[in-house]
Amino acid sequence: MTSADPTRVIAIARSWLGTPYHDQASLRGIGCDCLGLARGVWREVVGPEPFPIPPYSRDWGETGPREVLAEGARRMMIEMQPTAAGPGALVLFRMKPRAIAKHVGILTGPDTFLHAYERLGVIEEPLTPSWRRRIAFAFLFPQR
Repeated sequence: MTSADPTRVIAIARSWLGTPYHDQASLRGIGCDCLGLARGVWREVVGPEPFPIPPYSRDWGETGPREVLAEGARRMMIEMQPTAAGPGALVLFRMKPRAIAKHVGILTGPDTFLHAYERLGVIEEPLTPSWRRRIAFAFLFPQR
């Protein structure tokens, strides 16, 4: 599987900037959450979503035996070591120790990323050490 052009991934992701936050939505300019942002970028970069996304909780402290988000990404994306992730990579954040990874972002530069955040919508911000240490998984979008 060949990875998509990271410049294209970033340009598409940035086209979502300013989209309001809306839990479990995925409509550019209308509303999305972090997974909805990734789903929207997928649709433009790769094509139709391969399977429906079941409802999910917003609890960043959720624990459990399975990394459901990472397992889903593994089925359709190219996994890589988080330390090797660069611009254009989709990253999954573990927001609390021992919790499962529940937040999604797209790296836009060596020290910046884009994500949908409650009350702020889709924003691009610095990948601070606090954010960087929470990255648990990283994936590349496949080429169409």
